[in-house]
Amino acid sequence: MNTKFISRSEEFLLLAVWRLKENAYGVTIRNQIKEATGKTWSYGALFVMLCRLEKKGYLTSHFADPSSQRGGKSKRIFQLSPQGIKALKEVRKAHESVWSGIVELTVPQE
Repeated sequence: MNTKFISRSEEFLLLAVWRLKENAYGVTIRNQIKEATGKTWSYGALFVMLCRLEKKGYLTSHFADPSSQRGGKSKRIFQLSPQGIKALKEVRKAHESVWSGIVELTVPQE
């Protein structure tokens, strides 16, 4: 089996979308990633990766109804595709396998 795993950044994005469900759009995804990792991603980098994941078939998106709070602009809502769920399951299984049996990481004594 020759599986190409998603990257760690892709994993973070897909998991953020999964956690946010129907509220997964640019601002909330960025906030979720910052909360989980402590790192702030630029909106440009975020949307480039979201679009790439959609092209790969891991995400789908649609535009919500425009809101007056956003000056009549629509939010682009993202959601996981079945392929995205499969990719997350595969990378989780791999993580569990490589971490299996490792209880604690320590610095070797010299």
